[in-house]
Amino acid sequence: MIHGILNVRKEKGFTSHDVVAKLRGMTRQKKIGHTGTLDPDAEGVLPVCLGKATRLCEMMTDKEKAYEAVMVLGKETDTQDLSGTVLDTSATDHLTEEEVQEAILSFVGIYDQIPPMYSAVKVGGKKLYELAREGKEIERKARRVEIRSIRILEMRLPEVRFEVVCSKGTYIRTLCHDIGRKLGCGACMGDLLRTKSGNFTLDQSRTLSEIQEYLDGGRIGEILVPIDAMFPDAPKVSVKQGKEKTVYNGNALSPDQIEDHIPEKDGETIRVYGPDGRFLALYRYAGREKKYQVEKMFYSPE
Repeated sequence: MIHGILNVRKEKGFTSHDVVAKLRGMTRQKKIGHTGTLDPDAEGVLPVCLGKATRLCEMMTDKEKAYEAVMVLGKETDTQDLSGTVLDTSATDHLTEEEVQEAILSFVGIYDQIPPMYSAVKVGGKKLYELAREGKEIERKARRVEIRSIRILEMRLPEVRFEVVCSKGTYIRTLCHDIGRKLGCGACMGDLLRTKSGNFTLDQSRTLSEIQEYLDGGRIGEILVPIDAMFPDAPKVSVKQGKEKTVYNGNALSPDQIEDHIPEKDGETIRVYGPDGRFLALYRYAGREKKYQVEKMFYSPE
């Protein structure tokens, strides 16, 4: 079984679920999960976890994202992007570049965003897009998101191409929609390219066909990110010979069970390896107990 993370470049026309399904067929293993949904018409970085790395999926979903997007002013659709049915159109001739720029940049910071009906957000156990396809629209609670930065790349009104860095759970379609509402002309999203997800960047991503070539050549390890590489800031320590069963069982570790001497800092996370060099788990130091408690286990008997 393959254990690690692949930086997939999702292409247009594939859902995130499609990518996972295709990788299951390509690798002939079931234990695979993605780290954050990308719309079918969007493309770009989609980290996918395989094997033991699936235990990281939730942690990686929380990471900061970066996108390049095209906003089309003067048009609103039911999906908030160009794939949807047009609900309204408005003139944009009166808008100046300065007005548009000011409106866009006003969204930098924290704001409450209402998720679109065509989204995977669940309400009452059902995904919103399932309700939308049934012709239903329900009230949605706003979710607090953070737009950390916006950089305008090109402005050819009524289209604007911009780069945005944001927190998890941010819908760029909805950001475009909200900017359009602020300008009074409406807007929807055109193209969307995710350029970064956590530490994974577009220039290091691979398409499914490229990944297949690595698999066929027995070289998948060249592009597979090891699990422990996701925690570069956590000190690396080895458990003493004969004490590895303590880790296998998920029990607490005392400092004298570790080969490497490191200062004990309350709340600090460490990467624990076995005497054979295998990465086993993340542990966190509990100052009150003067022991390391397991935070995330990656060991499993094979």
